[in-house]
This record gives sequence, C-alpha cells and structure tokens, in this order.
Amino acid sequence: MAAILKREEAIRKVSDLINDVRVCMFTTVDEHGHVISRPMATVDVDKEGNVWFFSNEYAGQVMQISENNELNLIYSHPGHNTYLNIFGIGSIVLDREKMKQLWTPAVEAWFPDGIDDPRLCLLKVDTKQAWFWDNSSSKMVIFFNMLTSIIRGRRFEEGEKGELDIE
Repeated sequence: MAAILKREEAIRKVSDLINDVRVCMFTTVDEHGHVISRPMATVDVDKEGNVWFFSNEYAGQVMQISENNELNLIYSHPGHNTYLNIFGIGSIVLDREKMKQLWTPAVEAWFPDGIDDPRLCLLKVDTKQAWFWDNSSSKMVIFFNMLTSIIRGRRFEEGEKGELDIE
C-alpha cells in the first residue's frame, strides 16, 4: 500500500532509512548530458531533511553540481529489502564550522589532512522529493506471503512504500 508521509514523519523516515544504509549512489548529470553515479557516504541528515556529504572541491560531482544542481541519491539495502530514492538540489558549502560539526574519524580516510585540507568541501542536498520501499520482513516471511498470494490469486503486497513529502 502506498503512503504519503508528511514533513516530520517523512524526515524521520528518510533519516531512518539513510542511517540504516549510509552509502548511496550519488547521481548527477555531466556537461554532455550523461548520467554519472558514484558511491558516497552520507555524514548527516539534518532536521530539515537535507542530506550532507564531504567531498573534494575539485571532484567531478562538485563540478557537475555547479553546472546542473539537480541530482538523485539512491540508497539500497537488499538484505533488509529497503530502498530510498531522493531527488534534490545540490549545493557546495565551504563553511569550516559546519565541517567541524559534521567531521567524523571515518572522513579522515579520504581526507588525511583533516579539517584543514584545502580541497575539503561539503555537499548539501536539499531534498525535494523522495520515494521509499520498505519490506524489512525476513526472506522467509516474504516467500510465504508471495506463495500465499499465488495460492489465493491475489497481487503480492510488497510491504510499505510511498512518497515522502518533505517540503
């Protein structure tokens, strides 16, 4: 059954799903109109539903955002049967105080010079639309429900899915 979750509930659902996965396929469009995806680790989902990442200021995704700031974030956890697709507007943030606030030791693996790395920047994704599919039942329960649907001649209900209205 499709649900439409509104503001606070939608932000909570986005945050819960992202915290369960952490890494997304960060998808932008390059100057030739090609869709480019790369894995990126999420560092935060703020109380407004914005999604934050650390990046190298000279990386392809940063250049692509400065030309076309519309992007998608695709989170997938097949083991839990949870999926999240976010459409948002990306921006480059060079605020050192915000970087200090979001810094974790794991980020140091990509930026060994730490918070003072001159290439360091933040990417902020202002979530405009989001869709989710969440069927966190065990594989055995899913199989049983599929079998029951076949026997009864009914459509298989995959679990919770819907749109997240954050604005």
